[in-house]
Amino acid sequence: MAEPSPPVSAAGVDQAAADYDASGLRGELEIKERAIVKIAVAAALQVPGVVKQSGGLSRLTGRELPRADVSTGADAVAINLYIAMGWPCRLDILSRRLRSEVSRRIEDLTGMPVCELNIVVAGTESAPDDDGSPETPYSDDDSRAPDEPIVPPRPHTPRATPAAVPAAIIIAIAALGLALVSARELLILRGTFANAPWIRNTVEWLGRLHWSEWIVPAAVSAIVLGVVFIVAAVKPRPRTHLPLRVGDTPTVWLRPTDLARHCSSHAHTAPGVQSAHTTVDRKHVTVRVVRSEAFSAGDVAISVREAVEPTLSLLGTAPELRVQVKP
Repeated sequence: MAEPSPPVSAAGVDQAAADYDASGLRGELEIKERAIVKIAVAAALQVPGVVKQSGGLSRLTGRELPRADVSTGADAVAINLYIAMGWPCRLDILSRRLRSEVSRRIEDLTGMPVCELNIVVAGTESAPDDDGSPETPYSDDDSRAPDEPIVPPRPHTPRATPAAVPAAIIIAIAALGLALVSARELLILRGTFANAPWIRNTVEWLGRLHWSEWIVPAAVSAIVLGVVFIVAAVKPRPRTHLPLRVGDTPTVWLRPTDLARHCSSHAHTAPGVQSAHTTVDRKHVTVRVVRSEAFSAGDVAISVREAVEPTLSLLGTAPELRVQVKP
C-alpha cells in the first residue's frame, strides 16, 4: 500500500518558484512585426475619418488601406502608416487623433512605445451626402492629450523611385553575365567540356587591335553613358506628396491628386459655382469653375478663393492659388 505524500508547505512552493525563475526556464516573449501591423491597422480604423479601401487584386498585392510598415527595435517601434480617408475632413485633427490612438493602442498591448509614426494619406473616398459638414466628426475637444510628452519623430518625406534604378539594373545584369562567363571559363580550364574560351580570345583580340574609325564613336558613347550614370546617381529624388502643417515637423503628407479633390469639393460649395476642376503642380493650384449666369465672374472668383484658401493654409508651403471662371 502506497504511503501518502507529505503536505507541501508555502515556503517550499516559494522556493521552487524562485529556483524556476533563476534557472531561466520561463523563456522570452517575442512580438512579431506582423502582430504590431494588425494592431496599428485596427487602431487606425477606430478613428473617425479613416476608411478601409480595397479592390481588385489589393488583397494579393498587399495594397489595401489602411496598411502599415513596422520596424521594431530593442524597446521601441517605428511605423509608416498608409491610410485612406473620407473627404472632406479636417486633416490636422484627423492626424492628431490618429497619432494618439495608434500610439496608445500599441503601447497598451505590446508595452513598447512608438518612437516614430509617419502618416501618409494614400487614398480618399467621398463621404455620403448626409454626413453633414466637414467639421462634424472632428472637434478640437475630441483630441486626447497624451499622458507623456511625445518625442518629435524624424521626418521621412515620401519621394519617387531613384533615377539610378535603371543604371543599377544594367550593372546588376552585367555583373551576372560576367559571373556566368567566368564560370564557363573555369569549366573549360578544368576540362569539363571543350570549347573556345571567350575571355582569353577577347584579350588576345584587344592586344592585336589597332586604331580604327569606330573607336571614336565608341569612346564618345562610353563617355556619355558614364555621365548619364553619374547624374542619375547624384540626382535627388523628387517629392511625390505635399507636407501638411501639423506641428513643427512635417509628418503627414498628401498626394497632389487628393489636394485637387479637396479644393474642387470646397470650390463647388461656393455660391454661383456649377462645376469645379482643380489641377496641382509644384508652385500653383489652379481651380477652374463654371459659374451660373446669375453671378458675376468677380464675385464667383472671390467666393472660390474664400472656400479654397483654408485648405491650402494647412500645407507646409502654400502654393499660389489661381481661379479661372468660365461662363
